[in-house]
Amino acid sequence: MAFDFAELQAQLAVRQQQALLRQRYTVDSPQGVRVKVAGHEYINFCSNDYLGLANHPEVKAAALSSIQRDGVGGGASHLVCGHHQQHHLLEQEFASLTGRDAALLFSSGYMANLGVLTALCDKQDAIFEDKLNHASLIDGGLQSGARFQRFLHNDMQSLEQKLVKTSARRKLICVDGVFSMDGDKAPLRELVKLAPKHDALLMVDDAHGFGVLGANGFGLAEEASVDQQQLPLLMCTLGKSLGGFGALVAGPKVLIDYLIQFARSYIYTTSMPPSIAAACRRSLSLLSEEAWRRQQLLQNIDAFKQQASALGLSLLTSDTAIQPIWVGDEQLALDCQAFLRQQGIWLSAIRTPTVAKGAARLRVTLTAAHDEADIAALLQSLEALIKRYPQLLEQA
Repeated sequence: MAFDFAELQAQLAVRQQQALLRQRYTVDSPQGVRVKVAGHEYINFCSNDYLGLANHPEVKAAALSSIQRDGVGGGASHLVCGHHQQHHLLEQEFASLTGRDAALLFSSGYMANLGVLTALCDKQDAIFEDKLNHASLIDGGLQSGARFQRFLHNDMQSLEQKLVKTSARRKLICVDGVFSMDGDKAPLRELVKLAPKHDALLMVDDAHGFGVLGANGFGLAEEASVDQQQLPLLMCTLGKSLGGFGALVAGPKVLIDYLIQFARSYIYTTSMPPSIAAACRRSLSLLSEEAWRRQQLLQNIDAFKQQASALGLSLLTSDTAIQPIWVGDEQLALDCQAFLRQQGIWLSAIRTPTVAKGAARLRVTLTAAHDEADIAALLQSLEALIKRYPQLLEQA
């Protein structure tokens, strides 16, 4: 029997009817506060480039210099001949900054989470994850073959009830540091008390916290004053606050050595271009050299929250750069997205399955590169949006 492409088409049609069909939009400008899409310029409020480093002249210069010196491609996997000096230095510098013994560079955050969970756990083990964890942690947990359990969001009682019942060989607790769709933070101080009580290993995916949180921008662990012994597995991506690409997993040397041997998503893929690693190294150094960026971001977050709340909009509980506006209905979220784009504002409607059905929202992300005029333009557009769709205030 021939493969039935008509069935695939029918499934796509159902998604369209449910206002759930995803679309790609081609950006033809650098990432920044302003982006060009299909010849039109928009103020960008949906990028994770929190510190405005993706188009930083010194970060670009570091990449260009590396290309001239080191070439373009990685050439092979890290364990063949693809582990370049730039990769190695990036690992060492990240480990030093975060107070960890060692770090391992992956080509993406998804590959890092998949690699860690499938290397450390199998059917003899148990993995406990927050219900709002990123898809990469969920997929890693499922693919590991371990007994996979999800606890209620940020609910330590729910987690402990599950930990008490397990007889697994290894117990791994995995959480997002900052939850990517809600913007709230994991209760890290509570987690570091709970994990050793049940002989569990704790892992935090701090993709949206690193670069933003903490006195030096080293993430949720720094903000909570949590060290390597308390948090043995720390994962941070390089494509958000650092404006680059890839991810690093940091922790005790024995754990990193183990991942080098058993993390398949690390072993069986070509290494990233050395120039990307060089660019990320420069971004790491800018965390301290241009610390004003974090302060500006915090000011922008406060300004937006105060003024959006004054408009009567329903914001989720978040003090991070992720400021979701609750909408609820998927079609209404799409309509709001389209209206804002007519106003010159580029942000995204987030719908199921990324969030629960009926929990659609407009995910506003703020950066250090936004200025008062940008935020004022967003708020003016949101005020017009409320007039067009007054039911948004009913969600508040």
